[in-house]
Amino acid sequence: MAESAGLTPAQHQLMLAVRGHADERGPTIGDVASYLLLKHHSAVELVDRAEEAGLVRRVGDTNDHRVVRLELTRRGEARLEHLASLTVQELRRIVPEISRLWVGAPISN
Repeated sequence: MAESAGLTPAQHQLMLAVRGHADERGPTIGDVASYLLLKHHSAVELVDRAEEAGLVRRVGDTNDHRVVRLELTRRGEARLEHLASLTVQELRRIVPEISRLWVGAPISN
């Protein structure tokens, strides 16, 4: 589904990690690596590609200038919203079918 919004699945996961991070300052690359179960250098490469695509940006931490945090760009926010919309449309399409199959399914132990 990510591809239909112009994202790779890895970019989608990265953007969700950035958006869902509890600290309003944004996650570090180390945070993202941990969330996505990536080695640090792989997370750096993913962030590099996402930054080149205009989806995220690196910003310096205001309290500790050694720390770099990530935030979504407007373009990244828009892509994520578009993907969420596509997901809702797909769920609306398949839920009635799943419900029909679920109700008609035999009960097993």
